Amino acid sequence: MHSLPPRAPLGAPSAPNRDRRRLLSALALLPLAGCGPDAPKINGMDLSSMPTGDFQLQDTEGRQRQLADYRGKTVMLFFGFTQCPDVCPTALTRALEIKNLLGADAAKLQVLFITVDPERDTPEILQAYMQAFDPAFVGLRGDAEQTRAAAQSFKVFYQKVPTGSSYTMDHTALTYVIDAEGKLRVALRHQQSAEECAADLRTVL
Repeated sequence: MHSLPPRAPLGAPSAPNRDRRRLLSALALLPLAGCGPDAPKINGMDLSSMPTGDFQLQDTEGRQRQLADYRGKTVMLFFGFTQCPDVCPTALTRALEIKNLLGADAAKLQVLFITVDPERDTPEILQAYMQAFDPAFVGLRGDAEQTRAAAQSFKVFYQKVPTGSSYTMDHTALTYVIDAEGKLRVALRHQQSAEECAADLRTVL
């Protein structure tokens, strides 16, 4: 049920048309990236004029977490789920490639993965999923209301989609970059290469 996200910022991969129009209307209020003469060129979307979201979730060891806990690190934040067949593993594999490209600067980076499927993504499953990519990646989860609040805070779309006797999840496929001061800076598009993402991160680190 996954499809690549639309090129427009903050788009949902398979959101109803009315939701898509609403998001595109909100986008019209954003400044264009790199408008200033000295502004660095970025490959993703400049969200520096947007308010930074937050979350109240738990890590896989049961500790309460919020964005401020990662202050001092540049955060790459992605919403997804462990049974995702393509978008999520691709994004996390790319995140590992980005770390390798950053070299010594990778120590300044923290990757966070918030599940939009807490019903199935138990702490144990989420922890094993993170370990499969990089032990330094942090998985976060909450109950249905906490998950909804976190997603809304970052204007992330997600919905359950029935598939026979089970279901899958459609969700926004952007990676959000928050700088070490806790300020939202960039959204990395799903179709960006690891090299393009690393270049964007170097403007933030």
